[in-house]
Amino acid sequence: MTCWFVLPAGVDDPAAPSGGNAYDRRVSAGSGLRDVLVPGTWPHPDDNARAALDRALRAVPDGAVVLIDGLVACGVPEVVVPHTERLKVAVLVHLPLAAETGLPAEVAARLDAAEGRCLRAVAAVIATSPAAATRLAEHHGLSRVHVVPPGVDRTAVAPGTDGVSRLLTVASITPRKGHDVLIKALTAVSDHPWTCAVVGPAPDPAYSAAVRESAGSCADRFEWTGPLSGDALERRYSAADLFVLASRAETYGMVVTEALARGIPVMASAVPDALGTGGLLLPGGDVPAWSAALRRWFEDADLRARLRAAASARRAELSTWDETVTGVGVVLASLRA
Repeated sequence: MTCWFVLPAGVDDPAAPSGGNAYDRRVSAGSGLRDVLVPGTWPHPDDNARAALDRALRAVPDGAVVLIDGLVACGVPEVVVPHTERLKVAVLVHLPLAAETGLPAEVAARLDAAEGRCLRAVAAVIATSPAAATRLAEHHGLSRVHVVPPGVDRTAVAPGTDGVSRLLTVASITPRKGHDVLIKALTAVSDHPWTCAVVGPAPDPAYSAAVRESAGSCADRFEWTGPLSGDALERRYSAADLFVLASRAETYGMVVTEALARGIPVMASAVPDALGTGGLLLPGGDVPAWSAALRRWFEDADLRARLRAAASARRAELSTWDETVTGVGVVLASLRA
């Protein structure tokens, strides 16, 4: 039986990489779902995008199983909910819509209400981490949320540079990802000879420019690469001595497991499920905590050794993309019954 997968049209855009897009691509490629790409500025679509989504769902035969990316589905219950009467709809939530940092309060409240209405109406909800599943179930009054975490590819251990000074962060330059926190923390330890590669797109050029300017006298220590993939991204991971992610909120944090899969020590915020016991979990938005942890990294060889050992142990525990594809498939198969 064919299953449909409704995705934002930008899922394959190399200029806008994200963990959610990577997850969608791997699930689609591995499971034989029939992709349906819908254009729009999700989760804030215009009338044309809403109409395109409605047409796409109308084209699916009665009784069919449809998986919809939450970025598309959750903000438009007025489009999705009517189709749940004839389709078996599952929604894949990468990040609750209201969790995006910097939203005006009225926008966050509207998105949150829309998301709850949508998720309560569909046949199944999939989250990418246990913590996210619990939050969704409790917040929206859902009886059950399935957990299917992202996988990783098996890869060689990264050699690093000198074992101390080369840092890497991979994330879109948005307020939620905490680049401002990381820059403040690193400038506080500028007496150590670090450099940091900053990999990721800048969807808001003005915000990105302000973040870069905040580096001040340490500006030449940051390498702003923009979005990278393939060999170019692999070279950054290979050279990293420490992976850092100062996010204020995450649903999972795939870039953390990508680092751990290479045995790279990790300091991160808001990623308890991805990190596990594989690194140092720090409070989101806490510049003093981040600067203190980074100073310890540079000055305490025992801490560096412990974080390398923790990354190595966590590396052996990480699930594969085949397991992710299987997990999504099990949920969708349960809807066919």
